[in-house]
Amino acid sequence: MTIGFCVRKRRRAVSAALAEEFSKLPVANASDCMSRMFAGGSRLRPIHDPDGVLAGPALTVRARPGDNLMLHHALDIAEPGDVIVVDAGGDLTTATMGEIMVGIAQRNKVAGIIIYGAIRDAEEINRMKFPVYAAGVTHRGPYKDGPGEINTAIAIEGMVIEPGDLIIADGDGVLSIPYDEVETVLAATKKKFAAEQEEIARIAARTDDRSWVLNTLNARGCEFE
Repeated sequence: MTIGFCVRKRRRAVSAALAEEFSKLPVANASDCMSRMFAGGSRLRPIHDPDGVLAGPALTVRARPGDNLMLHHALDIAEPGDVIVVDAGGDLTTATMGEIMVGIAQRNKVAGIIIYGAIRDAEEINRMKFPVYAAGVTHRGPYKDGPGEINTAIAIEGMVIEPGDLIIADGDGVLSIPYDEVETVLAATKKKFAAEQEEIARIAARTDDRSWVLNTLNARGCEFE
């Protein structure tokens, strides 16, 4: 196949059942359970008003900045529940998509779209209540010439995304969980979430232990007047 201009088959993808489990858990908890070493970067922000956690298998797209030909094809071949993740180079001068393409995604039951680049029609997309994350907004429309790739490995801010990996996103940002690690991360995330809920309950009951703060300051050699 031609490197840089090809459509590959996705060989595997996380199950809908596992995606559903992650949709009940904060992205920050999963991030903590991955040693806080992976993230889609602070530039990726929700264009919609987040209501829960977006979760689904990645359908990856590598696009030439400002061109959406490959994204159009990805919309046509996406399976229900997929999260389309587009590496558009982080370019913000030209939009990769707008409300028309969101309408197609909704019709095809795509779970959400993540654009490492810009979108347009931001207000309309927000009203459509469809999960869209992007690095920016511009009114300048896209081209449709290619080249690009579908279902190859991409990277966003150093976070590598393989086709079929689990994508989760909420108001805190975007995280990719490798296919082979999803169940391990799920178990750890559930444990982390339960521990945080217990801590929140202790705070409300005024039974939380804050001694660790002063102990840490003393251990680190902080001086007090």
